[in-house]
Amino acid sequence: MLNVIGAEATLNAQKLVVENSRLGIPLIFGYDVIHGYRTMFPVPLGEAASWDPEVVKLSASIAALESAAAGLHWTFAPMMDVGRDARWGRVMEGAGEDPYLASILSAARVRGFQGENLADEKTIAACAKHFAGYAFAESGKDYNNVDISNATLHNVILPPFKASTAAGAATYMNSFNTIQGLPASANAYIQRQLLKGDWGFDGFVVSDWNSIGEMVAHGAAPDLKEAANMAIHAGSDMDMEGNAYTNFLAELVEEGKVDTKIIDDAVRRVLTVKYRLGLFEDPYKYSNTEWEKNTLYSLGNKSAARKVARESIVLLKNEGKQLPIGESIKSIAVIGPLADDKDAPLGNWRADAIANSAVSVLEGIKARAGKDVTINYAKGCDLVISERTFAGEIQFNTTDRSGFAAAVAAAKKSEIVLLAIGEDCFQSGEGRSQADIGLKGLQMELFDAIYAVNPNIVIVLMNGRPVAIPELDAKAPAILETWFLGSEAGHAIADVVFGAHNPSGKLPMTFPRSNGQIPIYYNYMNTGRPGPKNEVFWSHYTDQSNDPLYPFGYGLSYTDFAYDNLTVDSSDPRAIQVSVTLTNTGLVTGTEVAQLYIRDQFASLVRPIKELKGFQKVTLESGESKDLTFTLTEKELGFYDNEGNYQVEDGMFDVMVGTNSTDLLTETFLLTAEAVQ
Repeated sequence: MLNVIGAEATLNAQKLVVENSRLGIPLIFGYDVIHGYRTMFPVPLGEAASWDPEVVKLSASIAALESAAAGLHWTFAPMMDVGRDARWGRVMEGAGEDPYLASILSAARVRGFQGENLADEKTIAACAKHFAGYAFAESGKDYNNVDISNATLHNVILPPFKASTAAGAATYMNSFNTIQGLPASANAYIQRQLLKGDWGFDGFVVSDWNSIGEMVAHGAAPDLKEAANMAIHAGSDMDMEGNAYTNFLAELVEEGKVDTKIIDDAVRRVLTVKYRLGLFEDPYKYSNTEWEKNTLYSLGNKSAARKVARESIVLLKNEGKQLPIGESIKSIAVIGPLADDKDAPLGNWRADAIANSAVSVLEGIKARAGKDVTINYAKGCDLVISERTFAGEIQFNTTDRSGFAAAVAAAKKSEIVLLAIGEDCFQSGEGRSQADIGLKGLQMELFDAIYAVNPNIVIVLMNGRPVAIPELDAKAPAILETWFLGSEAGHAIADVVFGAHNPSGKLPMTFPRSNGQIPIYYNYMNTGRPGPKNEVFWSHYTDQSNDPLYPFGYGLSYTDFAYDNLTVDSSDPRAIQVSVTLTNTGLVTGTEVAQLYIRDQFASLVRPIKELKGFQKVTLESGESKDLTFTLTEKELGFYDNEGNYQVEDGMFDVMVGTNSTDLLTETFLLTAEAVQ
């Protein structure tokens, strides 16, 4: 049952079914718990910036705890679509552009939701979605067609799903899109052969909202009855809101078009998940109003949300060490349409969050600043003039500049300005594709007006996707990427702004310079004409650099780190050891995410110019060094061919280690594939 929430409501519905149906089979209550239930955590793309599976697991475990206390058994998360196109609004729900990072974080989120035992009433069943290829919608338009090769399917799209299956994901959700001309709901290859066959998945697959019914609009089925026939044969076990199964499955069985064994398999899979949740033992164990009252939005949950939010912040620029704000600063302007917004930080897909319940940037700054610090606040302008709703169209303010004067005045009388701008919280999410990912409305005009009187500006970005901000990068001395951080957003931002927490986040998606670069991602295939760059006839733009504004894996710290002594020991080809020395060369303790990439120089299929294959998050005191070791095995060194077969090939490999996908040390080694396998 969907969208019935709360301990009392679920208890009443469960009793009605169990006590009045022929078999008394308990309901399973499902809801979109994407980044928290009542206590909101950062949107998943923001959490991915932590590059920390334990942080992601913590977030999911608190979301599961609160959801279970509210009578829920099942969440439609995590979304593990590898997203390369920032125009697609649902990138906010995923872990970014890289299949390796997405695999690790998606598996961590599954473990967070489900814990060690699904029968534990503090856990809920996860749902790996969207299976598969949804994020590759052409032009970044939601629900659009998808055209992908087998190599892309197996090497980019499927790895996070396979990792989540290994982590024990209880359920799967298929996707709206077609895969090589066949709607995912009717795709027996990915659902029956791969998922349930090769991967050994024994849970159930649910369709996305009416995705079986939408097969008719796709032109893949002539009517809803045939859509039901195709979907059940392909391995779609449950029809979400399509009415295809309830209306036609019995009829299809009677006509001999669907074998009862197929129905039995689907039913068995659904019942198995209910059994693992402990619902047959006690169908009411999740519905306890006292437990709900004591669990939702607790101090402990909010403390966890603040911790996760801090870890998700990325320092994009800090020219002249503008941050952290020191004790000598006695006046701070807090300006912007999002500066005192208590609703926007909650983000989209906010489950049962209370509107306007987040800690705003202004509140966080006031709480953290010393008593002798003057805070000068001005909104400057509205970002949107329409009502803020999940399904409503957004209208941006493009005319009302009446608040500019107050904002300029606040900036003039302050030593430093915190300017909170970015996206509206419902600007990213499902159905929120954009052709232009620049800042909307009057925000850039507001920045220019403030910059003219006080250039000491710290940009506090709030957004659910990468945004194109080359003008801000050119002028603003400091930029903080804060995403939509959830309930404790303002406190977490203040912790970073004043130096109580040294930022360590790294971008999980590339930030483009302009819309024209999209899709842009670090692990692209090289062309036959990658250079030289002083000629016309090579793969480039004539009006802009190929380089992104901020590369994948990028993120600064209040300290500095140096990498040296990169070595590769390939004496044991089954476990190649890569070592590097990391040193904190700055003045304060900091945390760095050391990233390892490889490149297969020559292969039977062209390979990406680099691929992430390892990372370590390390905290070092000022002046401290640490030798880091990474191990490369068959799992990291191979790839899938066009038939979906995994293979490791002989040849030279580059191995690269550094602070992001661009700034890297490089060594090479020779791999003998036969010795690896």
